[in-house]
Amino acid sequence: FLVIWVFSEMEKLIACVYKRPDALCRLICFPWAGSGTSQLAQWGKLLNNSIEVLCIRLPGREIRLNEPFAKDMTSIVNEVTSVLLKELKEKPFAFFGHSFGSYVSFAVALNLKKKYGLEPVQLFISAAHAPHSEAILSIKSTAISDVKDEDVLAYLQSLEGTPPDLLLNEDTRKHLLLTFREDLRVLQTFSFEKAEMDTPFTCDITCFNGSDDKPHDLHGWQEITSGDTSFYELPGGHFYLLEPSNESFLIKHITRCIESA
Repeated sequence: FLVIWVFSEMEKLIACVYKRPDALCRLICFPWAGSGTSQLAQWGKLLNNSIEVLCIRLPGREIRLNEPFAKDMTSIVNEVTSVLLKELKEKPFAFFGHSFGSYVSFAVALNLKKKYGLEPVQLFISAAHAPHSEAILSIKSTAISDVKDEDVLAYLQSLEGTPPDLLLNEDTRKHLLLTFREDLRVLQTFSFEKAEMDTPFTCDITCFNGSDDKPHDLHGWQEITSGDTSFYELPGGHFYLLEPSNESFLIKHITRCIESA
C-alpha cells in the first residue's frame, strides 16, 4: 500500500537531528553549494546541551528532491524567514555558513534586521568573500550554462569536498552537478551595495578560512558590523572544516562565542 509522507514547512526546511527544546540558543547552519544537510546537522551531537543545531535544507535535495530549485536568493530568504520567524523571536540564535552558505546566511540576517529588527548574536562566516567585495563579481559574470559539466566536475574534485564514490554513480553525479549549478545561479541573483545602508549589524562576526584555499576578501566583513570581527586560518583547503581537528576547533570556538554572547 502507498505511504504518503506529509512534511510540515518546518520539517522540509530544517534538519534538526538532535532536538534540544530547552537549549538557550540555536545555531542555524547554512550548507555549501550543491550539498544537503548531512554534514552540518551532525554538529548537534558535538555542541553542548545549551545549543540546538538547525541546518537549512534548500529545495531540490534530500526530502525536497522533487521540489523545483529556488529561482533566486530572495525566494530562499523569504522561505527561511517566514518558516523560522517564530523560533528566531523566542530565543537567541547564531548563524554559521560555509562558502555559498555564508552568502545565504548573510542575506537572511539582512532581511531579519531590516524587516523585524532581529539579528544573530554572532555571524560565523567560512570561506566567503565579504558580500560587497569586488571578488564576487567574477562569480556573477560567469555564464553558468556555458560551463561544461566536465569543467564543473573537475572544479568540484579540485575542492576535495565531495566523496569520490559519490561521483562514480551517474545519477548521483548528474544531480550533484545540477544542484551545484542551481546554487551558483542563486548566488548570481544576490547583490548587496554597502553604500545603500549604514552598518547593518551590531553583532560580532568571526571569519574562518582554509590556509590552502584561494584567498577570500574576508576583511570587508569588518565594514558590515559595529561589533568585533575576528579571523582564523585553519590548515587545509576549501573544505578545511571536514578535517576532524578543524571541526573540533570550530565547535569549541563557536560554543565559546555563543556562550559569552
